[in-house]
Amino acid sequence: MDDLHEGGMSVRREVLGDAHVRRAAAGTTDFTAAFQDFITRYAWGAVWARDGLDRRTRSCVTLALLTALHCHEELGMHVRAARRMGLTPDEIGEVLMHTAVYAGVPAANAAFKIAQGALADDEAPA
Repeated sequence: MDDLHEGGMSVRREVLGDAHVRRAAAGTTDFTAAFQDFITRYAWGAVWARDGLDRRTRSCVTLALLTALHCHEELGMHVRAARRMGLTPDEIGEVLMHTAVYAGVPAANAAFKIAQGALADDEAPA
C-alpha cells in the first residue's frame, strides 16, 4: 500500500467509522477489489482529504448530491457519517430542505425518509 491508499483508509475510517470500513473490507471480492482500491485512493485519499473544505461541509455537499442523484443506497450511510462529522439532525434536515428546492421535492422526500431511519438507527440502544 502507498501513502494515498493509507491516507484514504484513515479518512474513510474517520468519516464512516471502523465498523463500516471493516464490513466493506470483509465484503471485498476479486471482482470488487479494484473498485474498493479506487474509492479508497481517490474519493477518500484524494478528495475527502483535501484542505479546501472541512469534513462537515463535505458531508453537507455529499448529502445534497446523493439526494439529487437518487443514490438511496448510499444516503443512510452518509447521514450517519454526517453525524460523525458533527452535523445535528436539524442541520441534516436543513441540507435536505435546501436540496428540495434545487433537486426536487420527490428526491428530498425520499431522502427525508432514509435520513429519518438512519437517525433512528443511530439513537437505538446497542
